[in-house]
Amino acid sequence: MLAKVVVPLMPMTEAFELGVACEVFGFDRSDDGLPTYDFSLIAAVPGPIRTRFGYNLDSLDDADLIVVSAGGTYDAGDAYMCSPSPDSSVDPLLVKLNEAVARGAKVASLCTGAFVLGAAGLLDGRRCTTHWRHAERLAQTYPEAKVDPDVLYVDEDPVFTSAGTAAGIDLCLHIVRKEQGSRVANGIARRMVVPPHRDGGQAQYVATPLTSTPSATLAPLLDWMTENLALDLTVGMVAARANMSARTFARRFQAETGTTPARWLSDQRVLAAQQLLENSDLSVDVIAERVGFGGGAVLRQHFIRLRCTTPQAYRRTFRATENAS
Repeated sequence: MLAKVVVPLMPMTEAFELGVACEVFGFDRSDDGLPTYDFSLIAAVPGPIRTRFGYNLDSLDDADLIVVSAGGTYDAGDAYMCSPSPDSSVDPLLVKLNEAVARGAKVASLCTGAFVLGAAGLLDGRRCTTHWRHAERLAQTYPEAKVDPDVLYVDEDPVFTSAGTAAGIDLCLHIVRKEQGSRVANGIARRMVVPPHRDGGQAQYVATPLTSTPSATLAPLLDWMTENLALDLTVGMVAARANMSARTFARRFQAETGTTPARWLSDQRVLAAQQLLENSDLSVDVIAERVGFGGGAVLRQHFIRLRCTTPQAYRRTFRATENAS
């Protein structure tokens, strides 16, 4: 359960990524029945970084989530250095991050904030990501990290990392969805006027740019697919609706969404099932039929792939969270 969220403010902090954390976790949306977080910004290093709470790393001691934004002294040739020696045994911020993970808190980085987690040793042996322009440097600086330069974000709970800019929004909403369910995440997304869910495995960017004319986008077709998940949406059927050959449609779909039609469709069905698990008493088998999986076993397989838990366990966790709130 997320209650307290702290963002250590780095020197040369990037305004957009910092704003993402502030917008998702620092805005009071209680008028919409959404949770309000105990949110604070603190200076990560002593010096002329003025924040509401000053230099107070002790605030991290009981944080449920620590979000490290882009910034620090990182540039094209340097990794993060918060002290003269970026050693997790002597740097106070890095010590606090390790202590937080050890006691069960979650730690997330936005864009180049991953270099801070790397300096803390928290990326060793874990999949992670950062902005694609800095991924090679991250891998070189922290060779034990399993850097994936192609994805929007990586969930290696309790350590989360995201690519640059808008991917930070996706990661923050993913954490909210995972901890507090889709109702809360969708409510925050609606207030922010952003898509409620983008799978972390999507590509950071597409290699083939598309023309900007309305007829070129698949958005109307994606909306129709989302509204008709219970149908047998084969590639051939959907391609015909788009007046394309199956091969052309698959290529265009990959270029526009960063994933395959089958993967996108299964992820949307999991998302729809997740909402029904939270908000209805329908059995897993009935939910599976309603979202187009056909049976509970297939739903379970895809749910575990995307959410790393079973539908039944997810429902129990969400309802326990609802009761606790």
